[in-house]
Amino acid sequence: MSMAVVGMIAGMALGFAGYFGGFGAFLLVAALGAVGLVVGRLLEGDMELGDFFRSRSDRRR
Repeated sequence: MSMAVVGMIAGMALGFAGYFGGFGAFLLVAALGAVGLVVGRLLEGDMELGDFFRSRSDRRR
């Protein structure tokens, strides 16, 4: 599935949540989507947990 299709599905989910559930539901869906993105990246190996805890100067090495 291309990233454009994934982005479109995510946008539609946020739109439905905002329309039917209000702004609070919109924020909840957006936050859970961000958590899902991070967990998915960690499981695929695209990101490491240490990336969140290293300082900026350590990342350049």
